[in-house]
Amino acid sequence: MLALLAAGLVLAVAAGAQDGPAPGNRFVCTALPPEAAHAGCPLPAMPMQGGALSPEEELRAAVLQLRETVVQQKETLGAQREAIRELTAKLARCEGLAGGKAPGKVGTGKDTMGDLPRDPGHVVEQLSRSLQTLKDRLESLEHQLRVNVSTAALPGDFREVLQRRLGELERQLLRKVAELEDEKSLLHNETSAHRQKTESALNALLQRVTELERGNSAFKSPDAFKVSLPLRTNYLYGKIKKTLPELYAFTICLWLRSSASPGIGTPFSYAVPGQANEIVLIEWGNNPIELLINDKVAQLPLFVSDGKWHHICVTWTTRDGMWEAFQDGEKLGTGENLAPWHPIKPGGVLILGQEQDTVGGRFDATQAFVGELSQFNIWDRVLRAQEIINIANCSTNMPGNVIPWVDNNVDVFGGASKWPVETCEERLLDL
Repeated sequence: MLALLAAGLVLAVAAGAQDGPAPGNRFVCTALPPEAAHAGCPLPAMPMQGGALSPEEELRAAVLQLRETVVQQKETLGAQREAIRELTAKLARCEGLAGGKAPGKVGTGKDTMGDLPRDPGHVVEQLSRSLQTLKDRLESLEHQLRVNVSTAALPGDFREVLQRRLGELERQLLRKVAELEDEKSLLHNETSAHRQKTESALNALLQRVTELERGNSAFKSPDAFKVSLPLRTNYLYGKIKKTLPELYAFTICLWLRSSASPGIGTPFSYAVPGQANEIVLIEWGNNPIELLINDKVAQLPLFVSDGKWHHICVTWTTRDGMWEAFQDGEKLGTGENLAPWHPIKPGGVLILGQEQDTVGGRFDATQAFVGELSQFNIWDRVLRAQEIINIANCSTNMPGNVIPWVDNNVDVFGGASKWPVETCEERLLDL
């Protein structure tokens, strides 16, 4: 129908351009209400003049009727456009109020009715879409209003939902607690064997402590013992529990008895990380007794491998590397330039009876000491000659201020043993 109207309109425009309107004919334009568009557009009957019309006159009359119809449709579309615009504005104000906007502020959305196409078919189709959009927006507003009203008016329902949710969370929590209890019980069962092993180790340790306490009671005083190293092996040794601080001078004194040959071995050695020969006293093979400081060597004129007790002292200071050697209170040697200006490094390991190739280990059986040791003391200064004489002849008892000779500071390993030592006077009689 619309295509036929458009074709007729084109023919009418073409005819009007060639032929003007017939003189003496008048046409009356009548406005139709909007509802008349749905019922069709009935045209008034054309007056008949002089009987039947010629084909050209009939065509001109049809064109004029089509032109009048087009004008009426334009007027109807204009009225509908104004109505739709008014509805759109009202709807926008309603949405603004529902969304929390201030009254009077209208959304800036696109006006779908602002530019209608001129094709009548497209106009009708776009009008249908616009009306459907308006209907959907109205339904959305009604749904939102219903939700808001139900939420505000039914707080009891909201409380029920919260209580139901809290109940679910409580049940989940109880299930989790039960799972954790099961895991705890399983872990307890799995670690029972480990606990038994730990208890066994603790009992063995307590037994060892008890044995040590009973051993201490065998000595008259904490320093009245000796360490016995009867075999030349790489596993018999004693270890001083304390370590040395940084030293710029020292005096080391001890009583020893050995008849080993050739060489008595290593009465003591001190090793630190990076230097296994920080302090060493050794007699190896047919060489004389040597004092090593930072792997530098000084030969000492000492002779102690006769199987008798001897009191040995060595002193050293970093100032010019000065050293002294005493045997039984008598100074037998002195020298200098032994590791001068080198401080003794702290934090090392002090071993009795073995020479260390690494810190605390890699002992060589050929360098092991064979015999007995006692009264091993270290001071952080050079003792005076008279002080050394007094210690050697038993006129004074002066423990070392850095390393004293006490039972609880010496551990023995590999078959080495502790025994009560002869008194100082008995040792003197053995000289």
